[in-house]
Amino acid sequence: MSEPALPSSAPLVVIDLQTGMFDGVHEPPIHDAEGVVERTKALIEWARRGGRKVAFIRHDGPAGDPLAPGEPGWPVWPALGQAGDEPTFAKSVRDAFSNPAFADWVAGQGAGAVVLAGAQTDFCVAATVKGAMARGLGVTVVKDAHSTLDSASETAGEIIARHNAEFAGAGATLVTAEALVGR
Repeated sequence: MSEPALPSSAPLVVIDLQTGMFDGVHEPPIHDAEGVVERTKALIEWARRGGRKVAFIRHDGPAGDPLAPGEPGWPVWPALGQAGDEPTFAKSVRDAFSNPAFADWVAGQGAGAVVLAGAQTDFCVAATVKGAMARGLGVTVVKDAHSTLDSASETAGEIIARHNAEFAGAGATLVTAEALVGR
């Protein structure tokens, strides 16, 4: 079975790769943090080269949370190199599509599909995959460019593998960053 074609205008959506996911101040960095950054940077460059739009999602936690607006952990991780014309959409719940401005932006791309990377696999990435599918969008998940933290019962690697299987089972296309960037 061949992989569905990815529309050339499908935007890249980078979910919650904020300073607090990497700096280790309040929690340890996400699993394979350096690798996730490098693969995400490669995806961003791939998108830009191909004329795809890139959007960043930023979680706005409640007051006192490390990801609360204005807190040191809140900004998009600077190492990703977000360009000035690449929008950031805020959210305060897991699904990025809860922000109507983001949902409108995606619809405005006219692709009917999105490419997703980011954090945390088992929370905001999973909810955004579900939100995109609920809107009838094609979803491509870059399976090695999303991450999370260990839980009490599973390692981050196990959580990522389990969710990748669930994403595929739900109908998402899974691809590695290398395979996507190398197309």
